Amino acid sequence: MFVKSTLAAVAVLASLAGTAVAPAQAGAEAPNPAPVVVGQPLAGTHAHNDYEHDRPLFDALGHGFTSVEADVWLVDGELRVAHDLADAKQGVTLESLYLDPLQDLVRSTPGHSVYPKWDGSLQLLIDIKSDGEATYAAIEQELAEHRDIMSRYTNGNVKTGPVTAVISGNRPLATMQAQDKRFSFYDGRSTDLTSGLPAALMPLVSDNWTKLFTWQGVGPMPEAERAKLGAFVATAHANGYRVRFWATPDQPGSARDAVWTELADAGVDHINTDDLAGLQQFLTARGA
Repeated sequence: MFVKSTLAAVAVLASLAGTAVAPAQAGAEAPNPAPVVVGQPLAGTHAHNDYEHDRPLFDALGHGFTSVEADVWLVDGELRVAHDLADAKQGVTLESLYLDPLQDLVRSTPGHSVYPKWDGSLQLLIDIKSDGEATYAAIEQELAEHRDIMSRYTNGNVKTGPVTAVISGNRPLATMQAQDKRFSFYDGRSTDLTSGLPAALMPLVSDNWTKLFTWQGVGPMPEAERAKLGAFVATAHANGYRVRFWATPDQPGSARDAVWTELADAGVDHINTDDLAGLQQFLTARGA
């Protein structure tokens, strides 16, 4: 739960400094209640398992990330955020960690966006860990309660909002396809790349790097794999899809830098990492 009484001061600070400032989480979920400064938006960034950082959401925003990931379990009517069911704690929810603070942030930020006067949309990747149908229904209900900040699909048309929810994990594709109205979108896999699914349903295609490529950053990337990566991205972009790979090398060093360089050069839209500062520094050095 967030400190609502600070919102007026937050708005003043943001307008004076030109930088969005958001109230931090209170209580056990946030040991340091000081305001969190939001940085400059940086394309190509994805905060894998974002909720495991000291300040879920706000650590990522402080480093300019434009995509964050939350794993959710439906437990006793709550969408609890955790990687494993054993760690899914009461009150640590999609709403408390992400939806409420994002709503507060957008309302207090110049331009009513996640970053000041930014015309982009923050991707909120929601990885369903529990039953797909029931969990998705609960997610849609909560997104609808935050409709003023969410992108939405209505009868074939997409209206982009400050936040775009994309459903990963246990995704109920048939249910999502059948809906005339929804507040979330589908995270496809490599097998969906040539499926013809519309980008209005599937704006993102994600997959395990090690499933598709053998190269792990040691030595030059094999030309055949570089060509395969380029073709993958080109096909996705031609169909209006963005691209993300998980399970890429993520330990600091030359191998990770080499893989990140190939991903960035190929036009991969979201580079997956747990190292927020590391990716920010890498992309900033490239002039991203």
